[in-house]
Amino acid sequence: MRGLVPTSLFVAVFLSCHSETKHSHQKSKRPDRAVPSLACDIRAGKISHTEFIARCPANCTQTKQPVYGTDVYASISSVCNAAIHGGIITDAGGKVIVRKMVGQDFYKGSFSNGVRSLSLPKWRESFTITAGKSKKGVLYPHTLHYISAHSTAVKTAQVLKNQSKGHQLTTAQPMRTSAALSSTASESSTTPTSTNTPTSKPRLMDHRHRVAGMPQVGAQRIDLDQVLRDFPTYTHKFSVQPNEGVHRPDPRATFWRPLGTAHVSAFPGRDRPPAAYPHSDWQAWSRQTSDAIHPVPESSYTWKGARMLERDGFTEQQQALLPKDPEPGPSGDPNCKVDIAFLMDGSWSIGRRRFRIQKDFLAKVAETIDVGASGPLMGIIQFGDNPETEFDLKAYTSSRDLSAAIENISQKGGASNVGKALSYLSGHFFTDAGGNRGRAPNVAVVLLDGWPTDKVEEASRQARESGINIFFVTIESPTEYEKENVLEANFMDKAVCRTNSFFSLPIFSWFDLGDAVQPLARRLCDTDQLVCSKTCLNANDIAFIIDGSSSIGTGNFRTMLQFVANVTREFEISDTDTRVGAVQYTYEQRLEFSFRQHSTKPAVLAAIEGISYWSGGTSTGAAIAYAAEQLFSQSKPSKRKVMIVITDGRSYDDVRAPALAIQRQGVIAYSIGIAWAVQEELEYIASDPDMEHSFFVDDFDNLHKFVPKIISNICQEFNQQPRN
Repeated sequence: MRGLVPTSLFVAVFLSCHSETKHSHQKSKRPDRAVPSLACDIRAGKISHTEFIARCPANCTQTKQPVYGTDVYASISSVCNAAIHGGIITDAGGKVIVRKMVGQDFYKGSFSNGVRSLSLPKWRESFTITAGKSKKGVLYPHTLHYISAHSTAVKTAQVLKNQSKGHQLTTAQPMRTSAALSSTASESSTTPTSTNTPTSKPRLMDHRHRVAGMPQVGAQRIDLDQVLRDFPTYTHKFSVQPNEGVHRPDPRATFWRPLGTAHVSAFPGRDRPPAAYPHSDWQAWSRQTSDAIHPVPESSYTWKGARMLERDGFTEQQQALLPKDPEPGPSGDPNCKVDIAFLMDGSWSIGRRRFRIQKDFLAKVAETIDVGASGPLMGIIQFGDNPETEFDLKAYTSSRDLSAAIENISQKGGASNVGKALSYLSGHFFTDAGGNRGRAPNVAVVLLDGWPTDKVEEASRQARESGINIFFVTIESPTEYEKENVLEANFMDKAVCRTNSFFSLPIFSWFDLGDAVQPLARRLCDTDQLVCSKTCLNANDIAFIIDGSSSIGTGNFRTMLQFVANVTREFEISDTDTRVGAVQYTYEQRLEFSFRQHSTKPAVLAAIEGISYWSGGTSTGAAIAYAAEQLFSQSKPSKRKVMIVITDGRSYDDVRAPALAIQRQGVIAYSIGIAWAVQEELEYIASDPDMEHSFFVDDFDNLHKFVPKIISNICQEFNQQPRN
């Protein structure tokens, strides 16, 4: 029996160790990474990652968020609705993987899986979607970073422990678990409550006294953020007593002091700064009504001086809690809010000295236009044999930092392939991830020594159609003898936004380049002249002329309004972008809302939904004349005027004369006939060619089929405008 004891003991120890090892292995098993969630309205272009996995919620089809394209989608599409359209998930939601790619020349719309996607002529960024099954060895971000939102960091300052007799403030530490908090709370419940009041000469770090209503510092952790928010309430509970020690000016004595310390104000009778100094510059809580009664200090006194004085004698923890000097506001000229890409020539034909002149020129332009977050932003692409981004729009938000970055640019060498650079610009530079702000005009300035070594016409056309205003600054243009070496005659006129000399700056010599700084800066900031920023989706005044006759009926009238809303959703709506107005007519006419009445897309869509059915006869000719007087007379000269007439029958009056008159005013007229509409009248109303501007559908429920066609026609006509 004695021999069996060691053996039994050995087996027991072995089994125990094996169990613990297995348990430890199970505990150390890496948990699955969380998949971030997406809202139905999130578009791919608003997420900075080029590839990511996400979970879509259920019922996204009910949100009617727009989708552009089929299989390959424009980045302004809803991710979740695009996934449903592509059959990757159902309306019940699910996980998807999104991969971004370069923009496409055309996105074809289609109807699939209950989602209708729309066509789009061109967009600068695309994406594809696959099933959300992670590949082995591939790690996707577990948190999505959004480009349009400013990320914020939550700072939590906490007290960790009670040191000996007093409570010592410590720096911020990671948060405890709930179990640890409950344990600490139970310990604090057994601590006797002190009722001592502050003495006339309190010690600086004595935290043993408590004030009624003030959170206890010590055994139980406190949230200092909550203390600071509620501090105006607590300060009324402190008894202000004279301090016989050395006094130091302390305009924020009520902002923070150790518990149990008597209050000393730098200005008698005032616990707060005067109303002349805004609270947002120095404290976190809202303005109190008592601020207005405080007297203003002497003119020789400054809050900054008081801050410098009051920091002496405080611990690092207390200094960290004191308000900092206000940060400077956003820089930049707000009257010159443009996004600019400079394409600098890095070819060998320039040489080092001229390349140095080019860099000095760029630095002077940045200083002149006052680069900053509230004004212009500037990035640089250097081209030679191939283009390369030196830095994008979001890299620098001050002229000083930008000038330092320009100083560090080194010459690439090679040829002067401007066409390649412009193609690269359209697909890679003006993106959300690169800092493109959307509402700011996109501008490209090409600095070129002599002439390009490739063709620029097609690349320039694509850039213009995507909304980029192209300027050319040519230095030392080719002589008559050298012109035989140029691939494209009149290459500058083929490239620039308009051929009216506004976008062209020929410079006789490199040593005269500095003289072009001021003229170029003025043109870059003249946003009214940057006409290539206007696209087919943001440069229109669109009037809907809606038949409200009794033959339509209430149900079909609501279907017509849904069609009007679907067309409206495709445009960028604002005071400075596309504007929308509506007229309903029977025998009479009624202005439902004007171009100036609603300046946001939600407001316009709500106004369309709020149109009530009128019922009556059909006087289409009178309605067109009414629209010319009430709507298009208020149209802006810079807007393209578009009229869309929707009717279900023959007009009781003549439509030819009013239609011809309104077209002579520059209005592009579309006509859409339903059921009993007369084809001849529809062609009279429509602009030439009739086949591109008049449409007929036999049933109201088929109206939605013409939304992509109308949008495509409007964009094609816009892009075919003359450039002089």
